[in-house]
Amino acid sequence: MVERTLIIIKPDGVHRRLVGEIIARFEKKGLKIAAAKLMKITPQSAKKLYAIHKDKDFFDRLVKYITSGPVLVMVLEGEKTIEITRKMMGATFGYDALPGTIRGDFGTSQTCNLIHGSDSAKSAQKEISLFFKPSEILNYKMTDDRWL
Repeated sequence: MVERTLIIIKPDGVHRRLVGEIIARFEKKGLKIAAAKLMKITPQSAKKLYAIHKDKDFFDRLVKYITSGPVLVMVLEGEKTIEITRKMMGATFGYDALPGTIRGDFGTSQTCNLIHGSDSAKSAQKEISLFFKPSEILNYKMTDDRWL
C-alpha cells in the first residue's frame, strides 16, 4: 500500500550539511519525494507538531530546538513508507541508534537528533497538513516504479 509520511531534517542536520546525504538515502531506498521546502518552523507550528509532548518536561526544549534554525520538510511516498523511514532514522537518541541508520551514523546527542518522521498514518496526515497545502504535494510516476 502506498502511503505518505512527513520527514523533517532538523536544524542540526541542515547546519551540519547533511541534507543531501539524508535525502540520498531515502531516494536510494526507492522512496519518492512528493513535496519539499526549506523553511523556519514557527513556535506555533512547533507546538502543534509536538502537541503529544505538551505536558512533558522537555516540551519547551523541543520547541526551542526545532525553531532554532532552518529545516527541510518533506513528504515522502512509497510502499510502507512510515515503517521504512522509522527504521532508516534509527533510535531517537543518537547514542542509542545502530550504525547504518541516519542517527546512528551522524548523531550522538539526545536533543539534537537530526530528523523527525511521522510515527503512524494518522500522525502523518496531521503533520503533513501543518506544513503543506494539498496543491503543494505532487502526484507523479517514477520511471523505476516497476522495479521497486
